[in-house]
Amino acid sequence: MFVRRVRIRSFEKGLLFKDKEFKEILGPGRYWYADPTDKTEVDVVSMRDPWLVHSDLDLIFKSGLLGSDAQVLELSDSQRGLVWIDNLFAKVIGPGRYVIWHGFKEVRVELIDASPSKFVHPELRTILESESAGDELTTYIVADGMVGVLFIDGVLKEVLPSGCHAFWRRTGQVNVAFVDTRESTLDVGGQEIMTRDKVSLRLNGLTTYKVVDPVKAVTVVENFEQSLYRETQFALRAVVGTRDIDELLADKDSFAVKVKDIISIRVKDFGLQVIGFGIRDIILPGDMKELLNKVVESKKAAEANLITRREETAAMRSQANTAKLLADNPTLMRLRELELLEKVAASSNLNIVCGDGPISDRVIKLI
Repeated sequence: MFVRRVRIRSFEKGLLFKDKEFKEILGPGRYWYADPTDKTEVDVVSMRDPWLVHSDLDLIFKSGLLGSDAQVLELSDSQRGLVWIDNLFAKVIGPGRYVIWHGFKEVRVELIDASPSKFVHPELRTILESESAGDELTTYIVADGMVGVLFIDGVLKEVLPSGCHAFWRRTGQVNVAFVDTRESTLDVGGQEIMTRDKVSLRLNGLTTYKVVDPVKAVTVVENFEQSLYRETQFALRAVVGTRDIDELLADKDSFAVKVKDIISIRVKDFGLQVIGFGIRDIILPGDMKELLNKVVESKKAAEANLITRREETAAMRSQANTAKLLADNPTLMRLRELELLEKVAASSNLNIVCGDGPISDRVIKLI
C-alpha cells in the first residue's frame, strides 16, 4: 500500500520531489517507489508545451539538476526575448526567469536589449501580430503624409516617418505627437473689424499653409493651428484698420497679399509656411449696404447721362458739319433732296398736289 507507480510517456518528463525538495528529472518509462511517509511526489509535465510552468519553479531552477534537459533563461529589466518554436514565431517574453524543454520541439530565443525603448526588427510585422506582443510592446502607426515627433520621458528623440513603430513597455514614458505635413487650410471666419473710415464689417478668410518643421510646430508653440489662427486675426486687423472701405473693396487682391506677407513672417518661427491667403467674402451692415448701393446707382446713372450727352453732342456736331457742307454745295443739296424723295416714293404712295404759285414751280423743278 506504500508503493506508488508512475508512467512517463515519450513526450513527458517527471519532476521528483521528496519532502518538498526537488530531487531529479525523470525521463520516459515506468517507475515504482515506496512512500510509507507520503512525502514523495512526482509531477508529470508535457514537453509538447516547451515552457515549464510550475509552482516550485524557483526550487527546480536553483537545484542545478536541469542539465541538458532544459534551457534556463533569466531576463533582466532591460532585456526582452523573442521566441521561435519550430521556426515559427511564438511569443515575446519580458523580464523574469524561464525554463524551456529541449528535445521535443526546436526552440530558438533571441535576446533583445530594450534599453533604447524603440524596437526595430526585420520581422516586426510578424512579431506584432502575436498575442503576446501587446503585453510587452506599444505600437504607433504614422499615416502617409504625416510624421510623428517622438518624446521619451519628455525628451525629444527623433521624427518618425510614416509606417509602424514599436516601443518596449516599462522602459520609459513614450509619447508621439502626430503632425500632418500635407497642405492644409484654416478657416478664419466671422471677423468683426473696423476700417480706417469707421465702417464695421465682417470678413471671412481662408489661410493655406504647410508644416515644414514638425519639431518647431510641436515644441515652439502649444498648438500651431491656434497660433496661426491668432496671427491671422492680428494681421487682418492691422491691414483693414489702415484702409478705407472703398479702397478695401476695390483692391481685395493686394489686401490679401499684404495679410499673407505679415502672417508668413510671424509663423515662420512656428515651423509653418503660409502658401496663400484669400478673402472669401466681406459682409457689410444693412444700412451701409443700402448706402453703398445708392452710391453705386448714382455713379452708374451719372455715367449713363454722361454717355448720352456725349452721343448727343457728337450727333449735333455731325449734323452741323453736314448742314455746312450742303450750304456750300447747292448741287449736293439737290442730290440730297432727290434721295429723300426717292425714299419717300419707295416706302409709300406719293401724291403730289400742286396749286398755283411758287411752291408748285419748285416741286416741278425738283421732279
